[in-house]
Amino acid sequence: MSADPAASSAPVAAVATALTAPQTSASVVICCYTQQRWADLTDACAAVRDQVRPGDEVIVVVDHNDALLARARQELDGVRVLANQGVRGLSEARNTGVRASAGDIVVFLDDDAVPRAGWLERVRHAFTERHVVVVGTSVAPRWEGGAAPGWFPAEFGWVVGCSYRGLPTRRSPIRNPIGASMAVRRSVFAAVGGFSDAVGRVGALPVGCEETEFCIRAASRRPESRVVLEPDAYVDHFVPVARQTLSYFVRRCYHEGRSKRAVARLTTTQAALAAERRYVRAVLPAGVLRGIGGSVRHPRKFLQAGAIVVGLSATVTGYLSPRRPPPRPQPGAGPLGTDTPRGL
Repeated sequence: MSADPAASSAPVAAVATALTAPQTSASVVICCYTQQRWADLTDACAAVRDQVRPGDEVIVVVDHNDALLARARQELDGVRVLANQGVRGLSEARNTGVRASAGDIVVFLDDDAVPRAGWLERVRHAFTERHVVVVGTSVAPRWEGGAAPGWFPAEFGWVVGCSYRGLPTRRSPIRNPIGASMAVRRSVFAAVGGFSDAVGRVGALPVGCEETEFCIRAASRRPESRVVLEPDAYVDHFVPVARQTLSYFVRRCYHEGRSKRAVARLTTTQAALAAERRYVRAVLPAGVLRGIGGSVRHPRKFLQAGAIVVGLSATVTGYLSPRRPPPRPQPGAGPLGTDTPRGL
């Protein structure tokens, strides 16, 4: 989640020359579930194909939609199209892509996110530091209609799957990245298993946190393991009008709270809320004060301050709501835990 991403100005050739890591092959996995995003999916695939090099691959995983699966196999060139082999949902769709992939790193991209020039090389280069196990990138919102609603606070970019104010602006350790654009070292899947289907998005239901739970497992396998943000790598994430309403904002915050509670049960409360403590104590109060202070000249700033309070309240309510504990996964178990790690 990041402040206000700016476009990368370096030409593709210059980026490739500066950041080349020839020993690192990449498998880019794009998961999709609806034909309503077909144009976005084709744009994402085209942008990735422009950035791959020999030894890389692009895999599209279709989540239990036969019509979309048939269309993707017929119309998408230069990619491998697979059906989700697990239960419906993003977690098992990603796991299907991991099982089918061969790259040294597995890069996950949302079907409505389009990488900017140099994205893949910057991600690849971040793994030259051997203790890095997961890399996230900047995710810039591409608002349908051209701009965010006036009331929408930049601190809540995560609500629409994008970077938010408060994230590091240079490469830094983080707990977990935005799932729209993230990469994992292949050996990690063999060590800790895949994404848990006890959390994560299913279709359009506004839940998440599968990246959080996975990254906590990945980082805990060895004391030196690091999850980092590479803010100079960018993707543009489409935000439809349907996700620009206050009702969606509140629902997404509520379900985020419920997802955080599930992650706390799968891991520990301390690990599940480590990043949120600073966010709630420092980032959100600063946002409220900024909004109130700027409301004289810009009345929308007062609305943004109010939205921060509403969003935090909805998230806390979701976290405190009763929910049956999901089964605790066994790290390293299952098909992903038995893969032979290629490592780097």
